[in-house]
Amino acid sequence: MSNHVYKAAALAAAFVLAPANAQIPPETTKPSARITSAVDDVVARYDLPGIAVGVVVDGKIQQWEVRGETSTGSGERVRRDTLFKVASNTKAMTAALLARQVDAGLLSWDDPVVKHLPGFRMHEDWVTREMQVRDLLIHNSGLGPGAGDLMLWPEPNHFTRADVIAGLKHLKPRWSFRSRYAYDNTLYIVAGEVAAAVGGAPYDVLLRREVFEPLGMDGCRIGEWRVADAGSVASAHVTREGKWAARLDGEVVTDMPMAAAGGVRCNLDSMLRWTQAWLGKDGNGSGTDWLSTQQRTAVWTPHMPMPLLPRMRDWNGSHFYAYGYGWRLSDVDGTSKVAHTGTLSGMYSAVTLLPELGTGFVILINAEAGEARTVLEQVLSKHFTAPGEKRTVAYYADELARERSARPSPPAEDPPGAIAADARASASRSAVAPGELASWLGEYRDPWFGDVSICASESGVRFQSVKSPRLSGPVLDADGRLLVDFDTLESDADAWLDFAQPSAAGGPYPASPQLTMAKVDPDADFSYDYEDLHFQRIGDCADR
Repeated sequence: MSNHVYKAAALAAAFVLAPANAQIPPETTKPSARITSAVDDVVARYDLPGIAVGVVVDGKIQQWEVRGETSTGSGERVRRDTLFKVASNTKAMTAALLARQVDAGLLSWDDPVVKHLPGFRMHEDWVTREMQVRDLLIHNSGLGPGAGDLMLWPEPNHFTRADVIAGLKHLKPRWSFRSRYAYDNTLYIVAGEVAAAVGGAPYDVLLRREVFEPLGMDGCRIGEWRVADAGSVASAHVTREGKWAARLDGEVVTDMPMAAAGGVRCNLDSMLRWTQAWLGKDGNGSGTDWLSTQQRTAVWTPHMPMPLLPRMRDWNGSHFYAYGYGWRLSDVDGTSKVAHTGTLSGMYSAVTLLPELGTGFVILINAEAGEARTVLEQVLSKHFTAPGEKRTVAYYADELARERSARPSPPAEDPPGAIAADARASASRSAVAPGELASWLGEYRDPWFGDVSICASESGVRFQSVKSPRLSGPVLDADGRLLVDFDTLESDADAWLDFAQPSAAGGPYPASPQLTMAKVDPDADFSYDYEDLHFQRIGDCADR
């Protein structure tokens, strides 16, 4: 075994073997001015509408920092009890719920999924048979990144959990089962339904009973709840014309189908209790009684290798990267790191644990601010793993800027749709007259996404989704190519529309028109998985 492989294996083993130790920098025994400055600097650098940050050291909350407003211009300040979407940090909570059920003898990680959900089906029969409960949590399904996410968001929509599970059999794999890592959300929905099946109650009821209540996380919400009853609630923010614009909740937050993958909202205090629980202190003095040592070990065992990114090697000296049950596992400056991020509709979060240092921290931002999260998470991690470096927000922000400038330009000649054509800003883009698309107008159906209409409207032609109303907008011509400009989504969510009229194999008549879609911006979030859609026309436009 080479030295590099041996060291990586030893560091991976540290997740399950090494106890917390006393290697904590002296300045972290009290609130750190460097952490305060880092929060101030990241808010200023990225003009964030609001942020909440908390730090746990040796089982105690050592510091918390809150800045900004719950909704820009509202005058309502962010507080420690302000609810934020934690998005994919929900995944570790779903994994913890299943781990509690394993402790209770209700299921085994190696149980076939069909044992608990007999109607579960993947596209290939052998994958259906072999898929185990553990596989639902580690992103090894063979599906492409974000496959089926259009059933989960944009929210709200009319898809149900049953729709999501039924749709899986129509999603064609991109790779072989268990052959590689590719992030997914839909199988976490299945995991939540496995928990419900063995627990005899809905997912949201079980999560409150098995996770929130034992850990004292009374500042968390899941399922359906009224905004007026929740106290302080942060609004998601996106950029419009260079300014932050808030997306306000309605009166009621519904029990959305993606709950088990990213539906939890929590305040900073409750997320710090969550952090304490995993560092050995749950805030209620019950130590490890909430979850057995065996299951804590299982959750933090590296189950699926992940690509080790150059930035991780350059910034942190990392040797390995892997996925556990709902957590990402790596090493930073020779110590173990357990972490996850959350990204959802104008909210960004991060939970980072450094178990061997007895340290962890939480970042909650009510804005689309991925770079801000990356930079602040890095500065706070280095504060504990390499306190002598003293690298600042400006240093890492400048590093990211250099990365962007060093990226190669796209080739001059790429296939259609391969580069991010700025079709929205094109002077030649215009509404399409119904007569120009007469041969394509109609009602279309995809086997997992359902029905859409492409029909005449008062202003031209309109694309309208039945089950996902926010995926609706005018059809435009952009330099000779058709796109849909979705009404309520940002420009990077726009999609190309490509119609085709295939011939029926062996028949005298043409087959029904077909429609495929692709991102206008190929770097847009993978959850806009238009490339997995394959529509076929099922009828003419209904009278409108």
